Amino acid sequence: MRTFLLVAAAMVAFAANSVLNRLGVSQFGMDPLAFAGLRLVAGAGTLLALMLWRGGWPRFSRARIAAALALLMYMAPFSIAYVILPAGAGALILFGAVQCTMFAGAALMGQSTTGRQWGGMVVAMAGLAWLMWPHPGAPSVQLASALVMGIAGLSWGLFSLIGRGSRDPLGDMAVSFLLVLPFALGLLGLAPTLATPWGGYAAALTSGAVMSGLGYALWYHVLPRIPATTAAVAQLSVPVIAVLAGALLLDEALTLEVLVTSAVVLGGIAVAVAGR
Repeated sequence: MRTFLLVAAAMVAFAANSVLNRLGVSQFGMDPLAFAGLRLVAGAGTLLALMLWRGGWPRFSRARIAAALALLMYMAPFSIAYVILPAGAGALILFGAVQCTMFAGAALMGQSTTGRQWGGMVVAMAGLAWLMWPHPGAPSVQLASALVMGIAGLSWGLFSLIGRGSRDPLGDMAVSFLLVLPFALGLLGLAPTLATPWGGYAAALTSGAVMSGLGYALWYHVLPRIPATTAAVAQLSVPVIAVLAGALLLDEALTLEVLVTSAVVLGGIAVAVAGR
C-alpha cells in the first residue's frame, strides 16, 4: 500500500508540472523561457539540498553531460508549448512521445519486440496524429505547439534511457540539474522580461522545487521497488490526471473527442508496454 501511495504521489507531481506550467505561462503571462529557467534553478536547489542531507556525491561522466543536455531540451520546449496547448493535451503528447521514444530506444538496443508491441505503438501514434492534425471539431491543438511538445517528449525519453542503468539515480539526477544550471541562467537572460504577477513566480518555483525536484527524487526512489512494466503503465495515468486537473482548475474544455483520443493513445501504449 505504501508503494502504491508513493507511485500515485509521483504521478500527481508529473501531472502538476503540466498544470503549473500552463498556469504560469498562459494565465499569468510569464515568459516561457523565464519559467523554464526558474524551474531548473529551483529543481537544482532542491536536489542539491537532498544530496547534502544524504551525503556523498556521484562522479561526473559523459553520460551525465548528455543527460543534462536532454533535460534542457525537455524543459525549454515544454514551457514554450504550454503557451498555447491545454494542460491535458500537452501531457498526452508529451507522455505519448516519451513512451514511443523509450520503446524505439529499447528496440534499437537489441531488446526483443513483438508484433503486439509494435501494433500498440502504431495505435498510439495514430491517436497522437489525430489529436495534432487540424480537422473540423478538433481540440484546440496547434500543430507547431504539438511538435514542440513532441521534442520535449523525445528529450525526456532520451533522458530516461540514459539514466536506466544508473546505480545512483538521485545523485545522477542532481548532477544533471546542476550541469544545466548555466543554461538555466541563460534562459533567464534570454527572456524578454522577467516581470510577471507573483502567481507566475509561485507556479515556476513550485513546479521546479516540489513537483520536479522532489517529484523526480520520489519517482527514482520508488522505481527499484516496482517492475518496469508497472512503471511504464503508471505513467499513463499522468495525461488523465492532467486532463481532469486542467478542466477543474484551468477551466479547459473536456470534450468527447479529447476523451476518445486519450483512450486510443493510452490504450495503444498500454498494449505495447504490457507485452514487455
